[in-house]
Amino acid sequence: MNHKINYRTILETSNGNLAKLHDIVLKALEEEELISEKLKSNQDLSLAEKMADRVASFGGSWRFIITFSIIILIWISTNVLLLKNQAFDPYPFILLNLMLSCIAALQAPIIMMSQNRKEERDRLRAEQDYMINLKAEIEIRTLHDKIDLLITEQMKNLFDIQKVQMDSIDKLRKTLHEHLKPS
Repeated sequence: MNHKINYRTILETSNGNLAKLHDIVLKALEEEELISEKLKSNQDLSLAEKMADRVASFGGSWRFIITFSIIILIWISTNVLLLKNQAFDPYPFILLNLMLSCIAALQAPIIMMSQNRKEERDRLRAEQDYMINLKAEIEIRTLHDKIDLLITEQMKNLFDIQKVQMDSIDKLRKTLHEHLKPS
């Protein structure tokens, strides 16, 4: 099978996504409202997603590592020191290994689900940042154009004032010259 990458399709998809982002920014500019207000998402997580996030948060913390280490030490101490001949899980600790494997087998996909959601949120945040930056750039360019227009108008006014002043000076010279002229 030929698995040739179709770059044209990838670029067209990318351009389509950028065009949608630009449309959102242009609409926000036309409506003159804050784009960050439009982008706030009301994403409600299901109970399972919330639990997965909590498990992932706890499973990746020092609290979990310390708690789990203490539980394992208690388990091993109980079976080796306290119960010696009547241990419920004697030395190679097969039951402990089984429990650790089960916890790892359940914990890994839960953490993956949580990370996938976090990655999606990060991707959305990056798109939102892009749109905000794009709008800011457009606003800055608009301000720059307005300032350029003001400077141009101000320069025109200054030249007009200068022309009036020069005309006044010429009139004064003529008047002065006429009064000082010997008759």
